[in-house]
Amino acid sequence: MAHTSPGEQASPGEQAPSGERTSFLTEVRDAVTPRATLLVVGVIALQLLFIASYVGALHHPKLKEAPFGVVAPRSAAERTVAELERLPGDPLDPRAVADEATARRQIEQRDLDGALVADPSGGTDTLLVATGGGTVLADALSTLTASLETDQGRTVRTVDVAPASARDFNGLSSFYVVVGWCVGGYLCASILAISAGARPAGPRRALIRIGAMALVSVVGGLGGAVIVGPVLGALPGSSWALWGLGALITFAVGAATLALQGVFGIVGIGLAILLVVIAGNPSAGGAFPLPMLPPFWRAIGPALPPGAGTWAARSIAYFRGNDVTASLLILSAWAAAGVAVTLLAAARRSALEGRGELRDQPRRTRGRTPTP
Repeated sequence: MAHTSPGEQASPGEQAPSGERTSFLTEVRDAVTPRATLLVVGVIALQLLFIASYVGALHHPKLKEAPFGVVAPRSAAERTVAELERLPGDPLDPRAVADEATARRQIEQRDLDGALVADPSGGTDTLLVATGGGTVLADALSTLTASLETDQGRTVRTVDVAPASARDFNGLSSFYVVVGWCVGGYLCASILAISAGARPAGPRRALIRIGAMALVSVVGGLGGAVIVGPVLGALPGSSWALWGLGALITFAVGAATLALQGVFGIVGIGLAILLVVIAGNPSAGGAFPLPMLPPFWRAIGPALPPGAGTWAARSIAYFRGNDVTASLLILSAWAAAGVAVTLLAAARRSALEGRGELRDQPRRTRGRTPTP
């Protein structure tokens, strides 16, 4: 009979020290626990959702109801608006605008994505766009308008009212810096949450984690603003405003992650990734601005941190900080709700422990088997 030394273990198929043969199925059960199996299934689900969300949102961009102004004499403006409303697929949401100055102002205030200024006395009209709001969107408006003008025997010249920086390719830098702030938020919150167990032990620890998350947010917001501004020159606009925005985005995502983890345990981290990465990034209007996204993604994007953050970052960089109120309120709501739910979950856990309804794993003591 073969013997194994004290430091050796019997391999599968060999005689175990106890005299019992270890089956392959037993080894599999030991290696892959039911909890690990559920987590792996969750990862696969997130993987497939990631593919479905990004490909579904971005594989076939096309204009849909982009706010568009028409500047022309009254009768001509009404006729042009009616013609644009009848375009197949509803690429534009046209409305008459009093004059070119008003059209420029509404583009700068982000009420319009573009405007056509007609010249009744000549054969060349003017298209106003804003590449700062997304170069792809401006190009799509230019292509569509040029086609329509050609059909009518006219030409069009394009004027960029809010041009993107020469170092901001396709106007994507605002989206990328927001993605970085979001990643920092949920990764830091995840580390804080799992460093001492899957659930917060009580209100005091929850407060400490929220305070740590606030500190990380201030530092991360500053770092991102400095990189995209003074260091790389990718985004113009106020670095102070971008710093504040970055801190708010990071804290909002971090607080939401702490809240989800406090309620659902480690599964909450996966839910945070689902909200921010899988649902939030493709709907943020980064690669393709909102008028070019499918209806579902266009609807949810502004309500999620990446979408609200991207809109605010572009407004700060290219539109003099116009139209950021709604986005800042949305981010603040995520932050406030995250803090409140985190503290409530911690208080509830503390109360359950106090009533003996929630017990921690028993501690093992030397030479004594723990009591069940």
